[in-house]
Amino acid sequence: MKFSKLLLPMLALWSGAVLGAGVDPLTVDIDARDALRFANLMKDGAVPTADALQRGYLDGAGPGVKIFTPAPRIVDAQRLAKAVAARPDTYRYAIRECLPRLPALRSDLRAIYLAFAGLVPERPLPAIDVVFGAGTSGGTAGDDRQVIGLEVTCPPGTTPEQFRTTMRGFFAHETVHTWQDGDTPAKLADFLLGQALTEGVADYLATLVTGTIPHQDRDAWARPQEASLWQAFQRDREAIRGSSDDVNKLVASPHFRRWFANCGSAPAGWPCEAGYWVGMRIAEAYVARGSDKRAAIRELIELRDPAAILKASGYGG
Repeated sequence: MKFSKLLLPMLALWSGAVLGAGVDPLTVDIDARDALRFANLMKDGAVPTADALQRGYLDGAGPGVKIFTPAPRIVDAQRLAKAVAARPDTYRYAIRECLPRLPALRSDLRAIYLAFAGLVPERPLPAIDVVFGAGTSGGTAGDDRQVIGLEVTCPPGTTPEQFRTTMRGFFAHETVHTWQDGDTPAKLADFLLGQALTEGVADYLATLVTGTIPHQDRDAWARPQEASLWQAFQRDREAIRGSSDDVNKLVASPHFRRWFANCGSAPAGWPCEAGYWVGMRIAEAYVARGSDKRAAIRELIELRDPAAILKASGYGG
């Protein structure tokens, strides 16, 4: 087959953008080597001590465990040992039921990455590690990899289909976080909105590449009361807007905790972290209004000015 002189440079540019940075979506795999090292420490019913976890898991660990170690996740061997001793059956369940299922998810991961390669070909796709943490986080992201905590994504009673759905959501959501900047001055100045868009953009793009809205129970709860939720969000947003540049102080505020970092302590009748849903809806509205949808998606990932994004979206207006 002969290609035109115009088409050949275009093909070269596309393939270079996808395959020249990050992992190849056609060959990417789930690195569970550290998870297997952890599982070995719990064989025959053992509950590993802090010393065993230090020597057999944290020492010599790969980059995924290192990303997962700073607070509030693993922290150190003593904290991890305490978490495992408090809920050994949770870890045993994940080891027995979900760790062996990871190879079957390889095709899901590759399909999601191929979708991202078509959506934002200029963005590098991250490596992916599955590890065990202290039960405090399902996933996080570094600059070039995403890391998933198996004891959180596979709690006791999780079915194979539920596990697959959860992991597909994490594959997509955490990938977006590898592309986002941290707490920029613009995000700190409008902290609640900035956090909502950081998480909501990740959920919105996850919806595009998986075809499924993350946390459908939260979506079903929120939609019938969208207007009142937005009013409540706006009140909390204004209450802390510009009040501090200390992230710890902002995160501790009850105005923030109503929307984020509240799994197990959400307002009565609310699902946890409803702020993700608010941000997702703003992101949807922003792209819907944009004349260039791909440019709008790039702007959402960059998130240089959360307030300007909200205004341009027309959401809640």
